[in-house]
This record gives sequence, structure tokens and C-alpha cells, in this order.
Amino acid sequence: MAGASYPGSMNTPDDDWLRLDQQICFSLHAASRAFNGVYRQILKDLGLTYPQYLVMLVLWEHDELPVKKLGEHLRLDSGTLSPLLKRLEAAGLVRRERSARDERSVEVRLTEEGVALRARALQVPRRIASSTGFGPEEVRVLRARIDELTTALDAAAALAEPQGGSPATGPS
Repeated sequence: MAGASYPGSMNTPDDDWLRLDQQICFSLHAASRAFNGVYRQILKDLGLTYPQYLVMLVLWEHDELPVKKLGEHLRLDSGTLSPLLKRLEAAGLVRRERSARDERSVEVRLTEEGVALRARALQVPRRIASSTGFGPEEVRVLRARIDELTTALDAAAALAEPQGGSPATGPS
């Protein structure tokens, strides 16, 4: 919208705060959905969904991790992560085993097939970057800004949580 100012500036009417085209969350949501559409096409050749691809990225980087640590890297809870791991295990890409050091912990590691898939996945980031129409520096700057936004929003959410736990879970 040409000439529009962002809600909150001195000359912006209060009604503009409630316009969909003024919501940064919606812009990020729309971009995320667009990314998912591109990833869906690219990852089809690998037999992976986007969430499965994210799991594989972490495992290619770290080799073996407890499910809890894997969830921390991906910002996913075990209820969301467990079905992903089950499907990856059924596909022969990962193996889950109880930790010998702590039987409460489950370790996830790549199989030979999972390791081998990495070579085929090397083209994915290049194809995604090409799809954005951005150059490498633009991608780097955008990612840094989004990381800053995530950090700020995490801090705001932490401040908004009542003492002793989140409203959904109660005291931790």
C-alpha cells in the first residue's frame, strides 16, 4: 500500500492496527506457507516432508542426539516429534534406542541410508535460495533479522508467562 505508514506511527489511524496487510505475523505466516509449497515440490524427490527434512538437517549436523535435545533444536515438543521420528524410522533413515547411560532418554541416530541421503539433499538449499529471488547477502541479512525477531518475541513471551509455569501447563 503506497504511502501507508506502519501502525503506531504518529499519523496512523487506530483502525490501521487491525488491517491484515499491516500484520507482520501474517506476512511471516504467508511466507512460511509459500516456503512449504516450494519445499513440498523439492523434497518429493527425497521422500521427505518439510518437518522430516528439518529433523534430518539436525541429525546430519549432530550425528546422534537425545530426543529431548532434538526437540530443543527444532522447537518441537515430544508429542509432535515422536510421530516424525516413527515415520523416519519406518523409512529406514533413523534409529531410536534407549540410552545406555539413562534409560529414560531415547537417542536418535542416522542409519547408513540416512547418512547417504545427505548427498542427495545438498541441492535443496540452493534450489530454495534460487526460489526466493534473493542473493546470498540478502538471504543472510533476512535470516539474521528474523533470528533477532524470534529472540525478541521469545523474551516477550517469557515476560508474559505467569510465575511458576505457562498458563497451559501450570507450575513446572
